[in-house]
Amino acid sequence: MRDLVIVGCGGHGRETLDIVDAINAQTPTWRFVGFADDDPRHPDRLQRRQVGVIGPVSTVRDAGHPHVIGVGAPDVRARIDRGLTGAEAVTLVHPAATVASDNRLGPGMLVAAGARITTNVTVGRHVHLNVNAVVSHDCVLGDHVTVSPGVNVNGSVHIGDRVFLGTGAIVLPGLRIGDDAVVGAGAVVIRDVAAGSTVVGVPAR
Repeated sequence: MRDLVIVGCGGHGRETLDIVDAINAQTPTWRFVGFADDDPRHPDRLQRRQVGVIGPVSTVRDAGHPHVIGVGAPDVRARIDRGLTGAEAVTLVHPAATVASDNRLGPGMLVAAGARITTNVTVGRHVHLNVNAVVSHDCVLGDHVTVSPGVNVNGSVHIGDRVFLGTGAIVLPGLRIGDDAVVGAGAVVIRDVAAGSTVVGVPAR
């Protein structure tokens, strides 16, 4: 078993620990060392899980721990990643997720329970594919993208860096979503989304 640290001990970080526990229940793989967090909160929630914080985020770099970043916000995740240059980021796939053929998953990716990746999908660094989200054939996702629960990304979509797709959003085939864009929860994207913009609604505007 290999040591592993989760950066961020909030709700998303604790959900990341659930992925680790599910992997270990099937095949013992990771020895969870603890969370790293510069501003840890809700110690009672960690105590109930019988886990703790080993130190600030810099601990990961200084100790050379393999890590994943359990932080939901793409811009924050990107900033943490820059600060951990050279530290090993690992990819975690929940046993109840499916990753099919001919895919390329970047370091630090999290694939949660019920998530689906079909074929010929390319994914960048520290992308989070949350519970029951789907990414279909021939898609490209940049670095630090957050795909929230229940999102459906149809085939041949190109998603830039640090994009946030809100819960239940749908992206129709062949579209492009620019860097740092935000797609609101439940939105249906029927046209390209410009970099840095926020779109909401059905259809998304």
